[in-house]
Amino acid sequence: MGGEVDPARFSSDPAIFSHSDAMPTKLYRPLGLHELELLWDSGMREFPKRLVQEPIFYPVVKLDYARQIARDWNAPDEKSGFAGFVTQFDVSSTYLSKFELHTAGSAAHREYWIPVREMAQFNKAISGLISVQDEFFGAGFVGSVPEDHSLKGKNAIEQFAALSKLSNLPELSEEISANRKAIFLNFQFWFKTEPKHLGCQREQRDSLIAQLLRAWKVNKIEVPLPIH
Repeated sequence: MGGEVDPARFSSDPAIFSHSDAMPTKLYRPLGLHELELLWDSGMREFPKRLVQEPIFYPVVKLDYARQIARDWNAPDEKSGFAGFVTQFDVSSTYLSKFELHTAGSAAHREYWIPVREMAQFNKAISGLISVQDEFFGAGFVGSVPEDHSLKGKNAIEQFAALSKLSNLPELSEEISANRKAIFLNFQFWFKTEPKHLGCQREQRDSLIAQLLRAWKVNKIEVPLPIH
């Protein structure tokens, strides 16, 4: 105790790399609804553990490639909750240099292959929050269904209708505080869906979106709503 800290002890720690890299590498990861739910549970800081049948984690280099996978693969897929989300994050370039960059098909389809045994270290090499950059929804999307408060058991469209009936900011803020996870996960569905499919007019939809943004700010939630 009281001795000097030896910097060499931390030379292989990717968490140190993530803060010291002047230019971290920006990567993208397409994922489905259920994986995004797990990502939210980490505070949008760590990708979840891989399934047994998924020994490799594939972050990609180009946003358009991630969008293609989310749109064409995740959104039509029932196991993905009929949703495809594109996440963006910064990872230590020093740590990432230990992995080879692979090309899957065309030159635009470049990705890293991260073994499952490396996921804990990979997550430590991520700096800042993981953000959602784009979303795609299939016809079967029902959204993240809460298990508590007045939105309990309601699908995304039913949640929108229930939220629309809350008459003031304090009521809305209370509901958001209780069900922030579902609000976050379903927000872009409400934002992108034609108002007629939500059972309202465009002005009503836009008004609720604005109220949700204000109430989210009132609750001082660290993870911002995905508005883009």
